[in-house]
Amino acid sequence: MMSAQDKPLTDWIGSREIREEIISEFPAQAAAAMLDLEGENMTRGNPLPPLWHWFYFLPLAPRSQIDVDGHPKRGGFFPPVTLPRRMFAGARTKFYQPLTIGEPAVREGEILDVTEKSGKAGQLVFVTVRYRHLQGGEVRIEEEQDIVYKEPGPKIPAPTPLPNLPDVPGAWVKDIEPDTVLLFRFSALTFNAHRIHYDRPYALEEEGYPGLVVHGPLTAVMLAWLTLENSGKRIAKFTFQGRAPLFDLFPFRLIGRPEGDTVALEAHGPDDTITMHASAELG
Repeated sequence: MMSAQDKPLTDWIGSREIREEIISEFPAQAAAAMLDLEGENMTRGNPLPPLWHWFYFLPLAPRSQIDVDGHPKRGGFFPPVTLPRRMFAGARTKFYQPLTIGEPAVREGEILDVTEKSGKAGQLVFVTVRYRHLQGGEVRIEEEQDIVYKEPGPKIPAPTPLPNLPDVPGAWVKDIEPDTVLLFRFSALTFNAHRIHYDRPYALEEEGYPGLVVHGPLTAVMLAWLTLENSGKRIAKFTFQGRAPLFDLFPFRLIGRPEGDTVALEAHGPDDTITMHASAELG
């Protein structure tokens, strides 16, 4: 019999999993505390904010199944890609209705595509997975995630911060100080043991980063909240794509440009480089 490692990665297309969980109060309340959202009512019967479903349905790999980088060892629902670097590169999320805190929910997952490519960055594998979140038998959230695996690359230099970031007239702007407590709390809330987010020697010496890496999903969560607190409207659709990493070395900036029922969103590094593109459709 062929082992999982000997099978073509495309054999995982159509792979499915189903998870059930109660959307309990604690992760939502802890996320509100992490984001310094005083007075937010994250209690039973209230709606879960957009993208906060990422704090639920987490992979609970035993410690013995954790690899050297902190990620679970490869295989299972996801294909056993041997390339060492793994990133949550982007997502497209539709919110039909918010999940309700305190009620049971089901998440159905399916691998939609596995593509191997070779380019300037070396070997790459792109995995597209779809998740459907249901409560009361109805789909509340549907999401496609892009997971990218790649070879190790050259060391990344630290950004050179500008003395002052330029003004952005007519836009929503929020500056974020990404301290180690924020990164630790997000790692804990998502049960993400990837060492680049909390183990500075590993991040610098093994993966070649200049500092601890800010989680891409954390940036996306903050961009979604920037939209909510400024528009006061429901988010019907949210997309994001990571362009470059952010680090805990300097503050970074969130920017939202509203135009009708659409908001163009970006995260900018301390050198004003765009590190994430996102958009929100309001409804």
